Amino acid sequence: MNDMPMKMIIDTDPGVDDAMAILYAARTPEIDLLGLTTVFGNVPIHIATRNALRLAEMAGLDIPVAEGAAAPLVRDFVPSSRVHGAEGFGAVPALNPQREALRETAADFLCRMARDHRGEMTICAIGPITNVAEAIRRDPDFVRNVRKIVFMGGAAHVPGNITPHAEANIYHDPHALTEVLASGASVTMVGLDVTMQVLCNAEDFAALAVADPEHGGFLRDASVHYLDFYREIGQPGCGLHDPAAVIACHRPDLFETRPIQIHVVENGVEAGRTRPEAMGTVPAIEVCLGGQMDEVKALFLAAFAAGPDVG
Repeated sequence: MNDMPMKMIIDTDPGVDDAMAILYAARTPEIDLLGLTTVFGNVPIHIATRNALRLAEMAGLDIPVAEGAAAPLVRDFVPSSRVHGAEGFGAVPALNPQREALRETAADFLCRMARDHRGEMTICAIGPITNVAEAIRRDPDFVRNVRKIVFMGGAAHVPGNITPHAEANIYHDPHALTEVLASGASVTMVGLDVTMQVLCNAEDFAALAVADPEHGGFLRDASVHYLDFYREIGQPGCGLHDPAAVIACHRPDLFETRPIQIHVVENGVEAGRTRPEAMGTVPAIEVCLGGQMDEVKALFLAAFAAGPDVG
């Protein structure tokens, strides 16, 4: 493994599991978090940006936050508070951060940072991938400048979670993913095929709170509404969705992947479906299908038990 920390930007729509992912990244010395970009998804864009700024402050991160897309490229967007709550963190009340977002848009920030860190920067997209598609549109060199794009979303061989066919991030902007997959970028998909193989339950969040009363305690409180949703749909815990994508960036050895051509269904009853095709027309991407998922969960939990990263 490379001894140098991985340069990363997290593109996010916080979100309980986004908070899990960002706080994990902040506590992981192997990750050099260069900034956060925000996108509509779990919450409207102004709440996503406020929550990203709040998470950065909570984690003690002196990093820029750039606000991005408020709506999909083509589809309409109607936010739902059912999964993450109206403010994004369940019943945890909204708090206004001390800092403000950049005046620069998320897409422009992604383009600039990719130029500044040519061949070194990984984008971990854990919401709808609209900002990345916009960056590809704006800068013809963006795809060559970025080292890798890892996105949480999709379902290659399992049912969706927002419809029988579609995972939520892709459902919200299937057209954006189509453009990203067609770009020729190095792309890895971390979808429901793996993220639902490992669950976090109330006992796990209680353990986080004991290990780390500030960050773990926040995640425990924020997860109550989230876990209630999962219980309503018959799941004993929440999938390790967004944290798994961050972990796949810096510990790809824990995941089993296969190159697959993915077709994104953009319209109709199957909108958002990520369908494997043997003779597709887009470049193959690496699709996570399995791995050492118990170790992935253990790595996530251990980051909080280890105490904040002060290095």
